[in-house]
Amino acid sequence: MVSYRIGQAAELLGVSTDTVRRWAEAGRIESTVGPNGRRHFDGVELARFAIELAGSTPEGSGQSARNRFVGIVTKVVKDKVVAQVEIQAGPHRFVSVITREAVDELDVAPGVVLDVIVKATNVGIEKSTGF
Repeated sequence: MVSYRIGQAAELLGVSTDTVRRWAEAGRIESTVGPNGRRHFDGVELARFAIELAGSTPEGSGQSARNRFVGIVTKVVKDKVVAQVEIQAGPHRFVSVITREAVDELDVAPGVVLDVIVKATNVGIEKSTGF
């Protein structure tokens, strides 16, 4: 099970840590508090919440091509040769169709953080080094 600290969750959702803390305390997003008093968020739950949040967030700023976004995987559909990976990066939803082999090598699954690289009409992904 992948879990994230509050600062990481805030970055993935595109909000402040105070906002994530308030949402957790209000029960809007599930979290656990460890014996050290630090709050953690399950990756799959965070992915579910990112989708919910994106539905209520205005569209992004229209950033140009060749951009890089940090996002959380929300869905993976694998076939024999190809795989479809859906990623939520703040208010942005990305869908990448890549080889199944690449998905398996990167251990892509819901709740995993990836970098999304956008260039023209192609979307590639790679393991995030930020988390």
